[in-house]
Amino acid sequence: MENNKKLSIACFGEVLFDIFPTHSKIGGAPLNVANRLASLGIDTHLISRIGDDVLGKEIIKFLEVAGIPTETIQVDEFFPTGAVIVALNNNGSASYTIKYPVAWDKIELAKSVVMVMEKADALVFGSLACRDAISYHTLKDLIELAKYKIFDVNLRAPFYTKELLLDLMGVADLIKFNEEELFEIAGLLGCPLLPLHKQIAFIAEKTNTKTICVTRGGDGAVLLFEDNVYTNAGYKVKVADTVGAGDSFFAGLISKLLMEEEPQQSLDFACAMGALVASKEGANPTISLDEVESVRKSI
Repeated sequence: MENNKKLSIACFGEVLFDIFPTHSKIGGAPLNVANRLASLGIDTHLISRIGDDVLGKEIIKFLEVAGIPTETIQVDEFFPTGAVIVALNNNGSASYTIKYPVAWDKIELAKSVVMVMEKADALVFGSLACRDAISYHTLKDLIELAKYKIFDVNLRAPFYTKELLLDLMGVADLIKFNEEELFEIAGLLGCPLLPLHKQIAFIAEKTNTKTICVTRGGDGAVLLFEDNVYTNAGYKVKVADTVGAGDSFFAGLISKLLMEEEPQQSLDFACAMGALVASKEGANPTISLDEVESVRKSI
């Protein structure tokens, strides 16, 4: 896109509270991505639904502070704001128990949502928000309107099927997996056990997707972009927890690629962003571009 035009991105899906053993944090992959995009100065919109409750009001306050408009956050009078029980192992890696049904399962195709999509340069969405027919059909309508479609796979068992994943991958211009998700989906599609780069090529051919990114935790990430493969081996940090690190990574990558920066520079920036978030508690810590640059120079 033109460098003098301000980028506009819409994120669709779950907003919720991650409930840890000792505290709670606002989260949900679309909210985390939107928050990080907004912090990078991008015109960001979040399309979701909250309950008419205390947690929902806290999410509205959070978005207002983050500078994210709230006109596309619907309020449900029946279903509560989403919540996820988070357990952390000794390495800080997270596992999740996701409550159902909740408000973000019932996102509707409101006029305000359509107006945002008609102006947006890209739509970011995941698989989890498709677990309920109402949000799924709304997403399908928005995909029809989207200029550029970005699929953050974000598998959360048991809320996906092979058919759903094929459906969403088939319409995406950019797909992001973590390494485990890539191997699982490649296996579902009949790909033999191959090195990672060959599995990426398999998915690209199977889905006709030209841009695929695979995150590898502390070992960085791999990016397929216009038939070229770019890698980053990761930045070493002391991990506080991994919640939201992949979301901030993805926001960094999206922002740079859509502003037509070099793919390797985009990937390096994204890996530094993800590492920095992993070094802090929770999904949405405040970080500065100076901190990101410091991590990039730490190798």
